[in-house]
Amino acid sequence: MVRQRRFHPAWWVAAVAFVALLGAAAFRSVPGVLMNPLHHEFGWPHSTISLAVSLNLLLYGLTAPFAAALMARFGIRVVTVCALLLVAAGSGLTVFMTASWQLVLCWGLLVGLGTGSMALAFVSTVVDRWFVARRGLVSGVLTAASATGQLVFLPLVAHLAGAYGWRSASLLVTAAALAIVPLVWLLLRDRPADVGVLAYGASEPLPEPRTGNAAAAALTALRDAARTPAFWLLAAAFAICGASTNGLVNTHFVPAAHDHGMPQTTAAGLLAVIGVFDVAGTVLSGWLTDRFNPRILLAVYYTLRGASLFVLPQLFAPTPGAQMVLFVVFYGLDWIATVPPTMALCREHFGERASVVFGWVFASHQIGAAAIASIAGVVRDQFGDYAAAWYGAGLLCLLATAFSLSVRKARPAPPSEPDRERAATGR
Repeated sequence: MVRQRRFHPAWWVAAVAFVALLGAAAFRSVPGVLMNPLHHEFGWPHSTISLAVSLNLLLYGLTAPFAAALMARFGIRVVTVCALLLVAAGSGLTVFMTASWQLVLCWGLLVGLGTGSMALAFVSTVVDRWFVARRGLVSGVLTAASATGQLVFLPLVAHLAGAYGWRSASLLVTAAALAIVPLVWLLLRDRPADVGVLAYGASEPLPEPRTGNAAAAALTALRDAARTPAFWLLAAAFAICGASTNGLVNTHFVPAAHDHGMPQTTAAGLLAVIGVFDVAGTVLSGWLTDRFNPRILLAVYYTLRGASLFVLPQLFAPTPGAQMVLFVVFYGLDWIATVPPTMALCREHFGERASVVFGWVFASHQIGAAAIASIAGVVRDQFGDYAAAWYGAGLLCLLATAFSLSVRKARPAPPSEPDRERAATGR
């Protein structure tokens, strides 16, 4: 028997999920702050350190479509706890490393798998199981956790790395991940029936999630979507989105600013401000997507982003000026503003499979991020600065504009066999 409570447990679940997502976002953003300290201590080139970041970003994207299968099989709580333990182990073991391959193993593989298990699949699973009413609100808030995590953690990590060394920052990540584990274990439940309630806003129990074929369904959705031009255009544009945000700016903005004499703590603070405006930009973009053609919105976002990257190399200085602050505010507003219109186009073209297909489009986002994270490191090693990387990313954004405008309107789906029979018989 299910019962209703004055304060629904779904909100506790959402709160814990927010904390876990906040932590995952914060943990992913740390390598960009540690790049210079690692380079100075070990002498590793930026390209080598960027390889670990690239693997982290790649696994963050590729793990997401399959994480739902693990959650369906073993439960949300167990998978989330295991993910946090992977993050804690990956970050903590770095304090003992003596070779660059160990950085790739720890921060690339372990932390990448851990944070990837707390990405879009985690958000969609929590929302779909625990909420019927307010799904849009909860999805938006949980998505915004990534920006909040960056805001809270980056300045602190930069301060610790500068004052006490990069090992203290790594140990902070380990401690934070371990601190979240008991919270998840005590308050995060797999489904409402576990605590004797209905999902928030539901009048009857929701169907039990399937446990046997989630991974197969994800692969089937990819196979079918890959037969359409719309999928490849959206995936290519979103790969450029990832390249110009997570891969380039999130990973290399701090070391690039430091190259021009800006203190790491100041640069990390600017990056955190991007996170603040990221929340506002995403909410505003969702509002605009309900009212305007999402293709046009994407074209505007990518064009403006590309133009801003062409300007960025001239803005670096020991002290951030008004133009740099303006860039940071604008880039924050545009950071993941591309998500709502991209999701809308996935719904338009792929219907009930849209969320799964978007998971694969998101994987392309991380592939683009991983590629540019490594390429920008090579550019820095070869030319002594990042200018070519900023200009190249600006050109890619203009290419994403063309991709977005090329996505045609979806044709109406052909009627199913039962629909054709009913039309023929008039029933």
